[in-house]
Amino acid sequence: MMSADEIFKLCNTIALVSWLILITATPFWKHTNKFLVGITITLFCIIYAWLIFSNFHAADFEKFGTLDGVVSLFANKTVVVGGWVHYLAFDLMSGIWITNNAKQHGINHWIIVPALVFTFMLGPVGLLIYLLIRFAKTKKYFAANYNNMP
Repeated sequence: MMSADEIFKLCNTIALVSWLILITATPFWKHTNKFLVGITITLFCIIYAWLIFSNFHAADFEKFGTLDGVVSLFANKTVVVGGWVHYLAFDLMSGIWITNNAKQHGINHWIIVPALVFTFMLGPVGLLIYLLIRFAKTKKYFAANYNNMP
């Protein structure tokens, strides 16, 4: 079985390659998002579920109610890797959303690359940068994304 350190390194490598694909291949390959969701995101979800459910006990779920409880959950190195994989998956999903939303609003892919890089490194900061780029380009308020949602 792989150690927490090995899983961490492997997932980081997969994430880096996936982000490089998202940033460089999106303008040229129409299946980029399908590939990343179908392979990388799904793999991260499986790894996350395995790490968390193999290291959590029913009583641990009560710990989510307090900050001290959450901190105690992360005393286990394997759970920390699970949390990290959680970030990797959701940050990549945010990057995919950014590329799709930019395309929907006619924003050139190369303009959003800085937002994608920041999303890879600092998640919500990159999303904020994209929302600001989108606002500057479209003059539409951020929530305009959801006009057609049920």
